[in-house]
Amino acid sequence: MLVNNSYKDPELTKKVNNEVGKPFTLMQRIKLGGIGSPKLHITSSSIEIHNLLILDNSIKTCNIELRPKGILVGFGVRLETYLLVIPFYKLHLYKGKADEYSIYRDHYFLKFKAGKNDSAIHKYVKKILSYKVDNSATHIEDL
Repeated sequence: MLVNNSYKDPELTKKVNNEVGKPFTLMQRIKLGGIGSPKLHITSSSIEIHNLLILDNSIKTCNIELRPKGILVGFGVRLETYLLVIPFYKLHLYKGKADEYSIYRDHYFLKFKAGKNDSAIHKYVKKILSYKVDNSATHIEDL
C-alpha cells in the first residue's frame, strides 16, 4: 500500500501498524543494532511511484525502516512524505545487476543502487532477509 504520510492521521497510523506492526521499542532497536537503512539512491520504480518522483527535480532517494511484521520504504517528493508499506508475506527482495537491489510488493517496486563499496547497504539487506526468515509465520495458525 502506497500512502502519503505527511500529516498526522490516527487512522493511517492504525492501518500501517496493522500491516507491519508497531514500531520497535528503544531496547529492541538497540538489540537489533538499528532498524533504519542508509540513504538509498533509487534507479527505477513502478509507474505510480515514478509519477510521484518526477514531480521533484532533486536526487531520488529513499530509506527503509524495519518493523516487526514488515518494512516501510519512505521517500520524499517536494514537501510530502510517502510510504510504501510492505508486510513480510508480500515482500520480494532481489539482487539484480551487480550493483542493484529490487523491492517488490504486488505491482509496486523500487530499485536502488548498492555498489561493491556500499557494505552498509548489503549488510542492511541481509538483516531484513534474516529477520523475515526468523519472524515470518510458518503455520496457518500463526497468521
